[in-house]
Amino acid sequence: MKAGRITRAQKAIAMQRPAEEVNVSNEMQAGAERRSERKSLRPLAALAPYLGRYRGLVAGALAALVTAAVTTLALPLAVRRMIDHGFSESDAGFINTYFMMLFALAILLALASAFRYFFVITLGERVVSDLRRAVFARVTELAPDFFDRSQSGEIVSRLTADTTQIKSAVGATASVALRNLILCLGAIAMMIYTSPKLSSLVLSAIPLIVFPLVAFGRSVRRRSRQAQDTLANASAYAGEVISAARTVQAFNAEPAARERFGAAVEAAFGAARSAILARSLLTAFAIAMIFGSVVGVLWFGAQDVLSGNLSAGTLGQFLLYSVFAAGSLGSLSEVWGELSQASGAAERLTELLDEKPSITAPPSPVALPVPARGAVEFSDVHFAYPSRPGYRSLNGLSFAIRPGETIAVVGPSGAGKSTILSLLLRFYDPVSGSVKLDGIDLRTADPHEVRARIAVVPQDVTIFAASIADNIAFGMPGVSREQIVAAARAAQAEEFINRLDNGFDTAVGERGVTLSGGQRQRLAIARAILKDAPLLLLDEATSALDAQSEKLVQKALDGLMGQRTTIVIAHRLATVLKADRILVLEHGRIVEEGTHQSLVRSGGLYAKLARLQFNDGQGEAGAEEQTTAAQ
Repeated sequence: MKAGRITRAQKAIAMQRPAEEVNVSNEMQAGAERRSERKSLRPLAALAPYLGRYRGLVAGALAALVTAAVTTLALPLAVRRMIDHGFSESDAGFINTYFMMLFALAILLALASAFRYFFVITLGERVVSDLRRAVFARVTELAPDFFDRSQSGEIVSRLTADTTQIKSAVGATASVALRNLILCLGAIAMMIYTSPKLSSLVLSAIPLIVFPLVAFGRSVRRRSRQAQDTLANASAYAGEVISAARTVQAFNAEPAARERFGAAVEAAFGAARSAILARSLLTAFAIAMIFGSVVGVLWFGAQDVLSGNLSAGTLGQFLLYSVFAAGSLGSLSEVWGELSQASGAAERLTELLDEKPSITAPPSPVALPVPARGAVEFSDVHFAYPSRPGYRSLNGLSFAIRPGETIAVVGPSGAGKSTILSLLLRFYDPVSGSVKLDGIDLRTADPHEVRARIAVVPQDVTIFAASIADNIAFGMPGVSREQIVAAARAAQAEEFINRLDNGFDTAVGERGVTLSGGQRQRLAIARAILKDAPLLLLDEATSALDAQSEKLVQKALDGLMGQRTTIVIAHRLATVLKADRILVLEHGRIVEEGTHQSLVRSGGLYAKLARLQFNDGQGEAGAEEQTTAAQ
C-alpha cells in the first residue's frame, strides 16, 4: 500500500497539470494557429517602431546594402567587355585594365559587406534589447490574474528564445533578404536591358515560382509557430521541476519528471522536424524551378549565338545576371522560411505586448490624503477570482479598521482571509462593493500610490538571488547601509547576518535556499520595517516556524506593528491573542467578531478552533490559560 501511495504522489507531482491551465494553453495555441493561417509576415511590422528609433543605423545598413548590390551588378558588364573586345583583339593592356577594375570592385564589395554586417548586426542587437525591455516591462505591469492563467516558464521562453529568433531576423536574415531582393530586381532589370527576348522567357516563369513559394511560406510559418509553442511548454515544465527539485527528489519522482520532459522535448523535436521538412521542400522546389528555367533560357540564347543574332559576351552577361537573379530568388526562398519563423516569434511577443493590465490607474486618479492614517474599510464586498468566476471568495464582506488598530482575521482554509490582503493591495478589484484606504475607494486611486502605503510580511517569503542587503532594500533604491542595518537589528536579524561569511553582502542563492525559514521571515520583516508604511499586512508570518524562530519573529513583529494599522492573517491562534479585535471568517463573510476571550466564551467557530489548537480537547480552560498568558 505504501508503495502504491508513493507512486500516486510521484505522478501527482511530476505528471499532473491543472485542467484549467491546459484548456487556457490549448485555447491560446489554437487562436494563435488560426491567426497564423491568416497572416504571413505581418507580425514583423510590429518591429517598425523599434527600428524607427535608430534611423542612422538603418540608413547606414541600406546604403551598404545598395552599394554591395550595385557593385555586384557591375561585374557582368566588365565580363562582357572582356569577352567581346579583350580576347578577340588579344589586347593584354585592355585585359589588365579590366582585371584591375574587377579588383577595385572586389575591394569596394568587401568594404560594403563589412559595413553592412556591422550596421545590421548592431541594429539587430539594439532592437532586441529594446524589445526585451519592453516585453519585460509589460509583464511586470500585468495584474495577478494574468499569471493565474499563464506559466512563468512559457513567458520566459518568449522573453529569451523568441527574442533571439527576432535578433537573427532583424540582423543577418533581414539584411540577406534585402540584399537578395535588390540583387534580384537589379539583375532582372539588367537582363531586360541585355536581351528583351530572353528576359521575356525568364519573366514568364516567375509567377510559376513565386506563388508556390508564398503558399509554402505560410505552411512553414504555421509549423514554426507550433514548434516554438511546443518548446515553450517543455521549457515551462523544466522550470517548474528545477524550482521544486527538493520536492521531486523527496518523492523519488525523478524518473517520472524525466519521462514527461523527454516526451515534451520529443514533441518539440517532432514539431521542429515538421517545420524543417516544409522548409526543405520549399528550398528544393525553388531551386529546381529557378535553375531549370535558367537552363531553358540559356538553350535559347545559345541558338541565337550560333545564328549570329547575339554576341558571346552578351550571352555571358545575360548568363551572369540570370545566375544572380536565380541565386537571389533561391536565397529568398530560404530566407522566407527564416522570416516566417521570426514572424511567429514576433506574434508571440506581440501577444504579450498587447496584453492589457486588468488593474490600472484611472485617467485622473484621486490622491490619497496626506498624512496617511491607515484607516481601512470594506463595504459589502463580493469577489470571485477571474480563474474561478463561479465561486465567490467573499460574500458581502463589511468591516472597518481604525488607524493604529490591530485586527486579526481567522477562519478555516478557503474562508477568504488572504483575499482581503489581495484586494487591499489592489491585485484585484471586487465584483461589487468597495474597498477604501483612508476614505478613498481604491479603484479611484493610483495602485502604485496605494501600495506605497502598505508593507507586507507574507507567509511564503520571496528572497531573490542577491545579497542580504539588496534583499532588505528591495524596492527601495537609495537607502543607506545604516538604514538597512537598523532595519535588520529591529527585525532581530542582525545577529545571524553578522555570523555569515560576508555579513550583509552575503549572497543567499535563488529563493534564499541557504537561509532557514525563520531567517527568511526576519529578512521580510526587516524589509517591511525599512519601508515604514502606515498599513501593515501579516499573512501567516509565523505559521511554518519552530518555537525558537517563532519567538524571535514574534518579537520582531511586535516592534514592527507599533502604532501602525495592522491586519494579521493567521491559522495559529496563538499569534492573534494580542489583537484589538478578531474577525472570524467562514465562506467569505464575517460570522463572529470580538476579542479572544469573548469569542472563546461565545462557544462558536472560534471557540472550536481554539479548543483544537490550545488544549487538545480539554475544554475551554486551556484557551483561557492562553489568554491569561498573553495578557
